[in-house]
Amino acid sequence: MRESKSECAAGNLQAVRHATFLLLAVLLSWSLQAHAIPAFNRQTGQNCVACHAGGQFPDLTPYGRIFKLTGYTIGEHALPLAAMAVASVNKTQKTSSPDPAFDERAGFPKDGNLIFQTASVFLAGRITNNLGAFVQVTYNNYDAQSPSDSHWVGHTSSDNLDLRYADRYFSPGSDFIFGATMNNNPTVQDPWNSVPAWGYNTVPGSSGPGTTPLIAGGLAQNVAGWGGYVFWNRTIYAELTGYRTANGVWSFMSQGFNTQRGDMQIVKGTNPYWRLALAHEWGPHSAMVGTYGMDARVFPDPTDPAGSTNHFRDAAIDAQYQYILDPHAVTVTATYIHEKVDYADSVAGQPHPLDPDGTLGLPLTNSSDTLRMFRAKATYAYHARFGGSLSYFDVSGTSNPALQTSAFDPANPGQLLEGSEGVTGNLAGNPGTRAWTAGAFWTPVQYARVGLEYTAFTRFNGASTNYDGFGRNARDNNTVFLYVWGAF
Repeated sequence: MRESKSECAAGNLQAVRHATFLLLAVLLSWSLQAHAIPAFNRQTGQNCVACHAGGQFPDLTPYGRIFKLTGYTIGEHALPLAAMAVASVNKTQKTSSPDPAFDERAGFPKDGNLIFQTASVFLAGRITNNLGAFVQVTYNNYDAQSPSDSHWVGHTSSDNLDLRYADRYFSPGSDFIFGATMNNNPTVQDPWNSVPAWGYNTVPGSSGPGTTPLIAGGLAQNVAGWGGYVFWNRTIYAELTGYRTANGVWSFMSQGFNTQRGDMQIVKGTNPYWRLALAHEWGPHSAMVGTYGMDARVFPDPTDPAGSTNHFRDAAIDAQYQYILDPHAVTVTATYIHEKVDYADSVAGQPHPLDPDGTLGLPLTNSSDTLRMFRAKATYAYHARFGGSLSYFDVSGTSNPALQTSAFDPANPGQLLEGSEGVTGNLAGNPGTRAWTAGAFWTPVQYARVGLEYTAFTRFNGASTNYDGFGRNARDNNTVFLYVWGAF
């Protein structure tokens, strides 16, 4: 059905308002440039482009990688405080569903509205000649929804944290960096942008896969890790870090336990993470190929961390290429992660979620699963002002009744079971999701970025069409995302 002229006019007026607010945010960022220099810029006296390819956070240049690996200690002591904020508008192609139980306001509560999304404060920089830190505390304006009325609640918590001790030794023909890291997110300490923490969906609110391997953010701000690393002749990098639950005296590294958000993880004992990479630099070019992985045991119920655990074994390969020669900056990254998980006794072989008493004869849940994720991204910046990016992800894996939130009634062919979910429902019990994201950005000053992204899904929850049983297709989740990202 076509929109009326009044509806079109209202939509155009709303779009103008959004554009006006975003422009004001850019102008505000511009006006602050003389007084609002982020902590690392003050410390090193360098422009953003020295550490970030084309000035685009978080893509690190070779110099930026050395700055990180030497413990954020290059330069002089300076005011260690900085901040950032993001305002955005997200529009999904289709927000309605024929599912009579679906509440569009709860399912897409802020779709099409300009929102203040998130803000962070950073304590970052040199502490001593060998000790430095990157500490981020974040306020999410839409952190969780109240189960009673779907009202959004804001929350402030610890975000990415990386404390380092590092030293560097030179000798004829040798350059040796070694250090220790304490951090709260596996891969956040990595100096390349091909790993999950800093490689993809780094703008808060941008679209990504709903199901990912554990190493790709599943333990972020839930764990406390301690490890050591070496970087020899800017060629060979190796690291070994162990992670345990960030509770007790280490709870300052955690985002805290939140039953509404439901993303707290409790791990058993110390869980190893490893990293090995081979790097090379020549002229304006640099390249890296590497591997990383993690072995983790996670309690299935964080409110009752006892009994057997889910055993995750993640192994990955990754690569990165950069070309940086003014006025051009190109960064290309890719990673492939394979995950095998053996489930705890309390999770494996359990009744189907839509058949809790077993009367319908639906299959029991799996005792183990595999999950595979491939991600790639190419970014280009011109004069550190304009640029664009193209990224792709493909998540696939075994089908599991535990993932099936929509199902047809065996006794009534063609009829969905009561309790089946629309929009986010999964009829196949499969995590398969695939999408492309094209983006463009403008950096009017080095401390503000305006960006536009379009994400096109070709597969969602294991299917391209009718993935929820209510007739919703993968392309219905296509999104346009407009944002302003400022640092002060």
